[in-house]
Amino acid sequence: MRPEPRHQIWRSEAGSRLWLSGLIAAMEHAERPEIRRQPVAPEILVELRAQLALTALFRSCRISTLRH
Repeated sequence: MRPEPRHQIWRSEAGSRLWLSGLIAAMEHAERPEIRRQPVAPEILVELRAQLALTALFRSCRISTLRH
């Protein structure tokens, strides 16, 4: 099974810049007071927690187990 292209785009320099620009735009949008006052849907919080758990799990792996 091939990975979806949207998960691979960040691996190039241009893709990294595009991803980072999107992240900055999303953060700027989220910091606006009218947006911050809105409640967050429970399903978004579940997805966010799952994503953060994956990141934490990756950081806990020993470097020697990673393949380059």
